[in-house]
Amino acid sequence: MQSGTEESGTEESGTEESNKVFGDCAYGSGEFQSILEERGIDSGCKTQPPAPRPGGLFTKDRFDIDLDRDTVTCPGGVSAPVHRGGDGAGTASFGAACADCPLRERCTTSAAGRTVTVSAFEAALARARTCQADPAWQADYTATRPKVERKIGHLMRRKHGGRRARMRGLTKVTADFALLAAAVNLARLGVLGLAPG
Repeated sequence: MQSGTEESGTEESGTEESNKVFGDCAYGSGEFQSILEERGIDSGCKTQPPAPRPGGLFTKDRFDIDLDRDTVTCPGGVSAPVHRGGDGAGTASFGAACADCPLRERCTTSAAGRTVTVSAFEAALARARTCQADPAWQADYTATRPKVERKIGHLMRRKHGGRRARMRGLTKVTADFALLAAAVNLARLGVLGLAPG
């Protein structure tokens, strides 16, 4: 993951600049996307589409999730309410409606009918996936993420020792890793002929 003000494509409004965070799908959770939104940070973190289901059954994105009414509508046009728990996540169960549905074989193998899980951060996930459908977002992600992964690779090389902490305690580990990052940056500047001194 990389954070900070992006040099290329920085949005400016007067003297304000837009910050952006880049990361692979490990950082694309609904909770993290929601945190970025709350802090006004643009997300360059990839959110995966709903996971494929065994046998090619309908994936979650074939269902219409209405967060205003808290209902889920299946491809057959049947709506079910979302029953939420204390953590804000919930499920919509179609139960008996699946028994005579002509799409059943393409939707579920469960005798109890299809259920759809709705995350507590479903709205943030939906917004993130909408943004990621934009070719400009995809181009920015493709151009930037490899640089991020390469820099993480530099830190994790054996000669730098970034894969394991050499100290104990969060304060000491943080300081040691900051020193490691500075050393890697200086080494890179030396390769480029830009090192100070």
